[in-house]
Amino acid sequence: MSTVPDLPGVLSADEVIQSGEHLASLQTASGMIPWFPGGHSDPWNHIESAMALDVAGFHVEAERAYEWLADIQRPDGSWHNYYVPDGDRDDTIEETKLDTNVCAYIATGVWHHWRSTSDRGFVDNMWPNVERALDWVLSLRRPDGLVLWAVEPEAHPWDYALLTGSASIQHALRCGAAVGMATGSPRPDWVEAADVMCTLIGHAPLSFQPKTRWAMDWYYPVLTGAIANEPAKQRLAEGWPTFAMDGLGIRCVYDEPWVTASETAEASLSYAAIGDIRAATELLAWTRPHRVDNGAYLTGLVHPDRIVFPADEHSSYTAAAVILAADAIAGASPASDMFVAAHLRTSV
Repeated sequence: MSTVPDLPGVLSADEVIQSGEHLASLQTASGMIPWFPGGHSDPWNHIESAMALDVAGFHVEAERAYEWLADIQRPDGSWHNYYVPDGDRDDTIEETKLDTNVCAYIATGVWHHWRSTSDRGFVDNMWPNVERALDWVLSLRRPDGLVLWAVEPEAHPWDYALLTGSASIQHALRCGAAVGMATGSPRPDWVEAADVMCTLIGHAPLSFQPKTRWAMDWYYPVLTGAIANEPAKQRLAEGWPTFAMDGLGIRCVYDEPWVTASETAEASLSYAAIGDIRAATELLAWTRPHRVDNGAYLTGLVHPDRIVFPADEHSSYTAAAVILAADAIAGASPASDMFVAAHLRTSV
């Protein structure tokens, strides 16, 4: 049986592979995957693209993507927010900020690659990078257990935590703990830290800087398993009238008719996470108008005139999100349940 997702009428296996080829074509010699040709790269979206490459069967390219991150990781375990292509290493910094969610995501990617390939040597090689990254992230915890969202080098960190970022971080911590178990280096403290974050995400919403305008704050706690079961279903149902444009997709922000394919695909992943495959499939089908002939995806469309915004932009992370959602729905790859049924809450 093929491990490439195939959803007839929504996204075929051949189309998944074509989108994987598009992502591979963006990759530079160093392994960096920019947003678009000549554009910048941020570690979080770079990793999302690497995961999509694995789903589409491009394992060598995915491994090169992780090797680039290992090559440019700062001694303290962090990465800067944005890098631009500049030659052999592609380590020229465009934005110096160190974002905790961006830096934690390496654990999610490495665990996904391990489950996709069963390559123990790869995991052993990347474990030190994962450990340094997550220990750096947790060094920025507040007394309540939430992680500060970012810091500028040589400057005082911001004093608040973000809901979407915290949800992603707790998932990354669980992925990191799974990597640790696979390498014989258990880190139960990471699971304990993730549990504290989930308690606050589910029961103390005022602990986070308000970002309710953004769709990600609606669905991301569900996508990552921070909120599960009936509370997750209720959360998605309550936010649907605010962010969904029926037949078109998910608004990036609730006060603009700007539908983005990445938010639509991530919302699809969230519905897959609660087992609502019908809604997940319908949402993913709504990304079809964003797809172009070479397998890339337009970042966003403004309705009702279907104005492409940002103008002419086809973003790597958008194609990646579509591929990951298709895999979650189809259950095709060995890592297809990474964001489904909060499997890490029970398996680590």
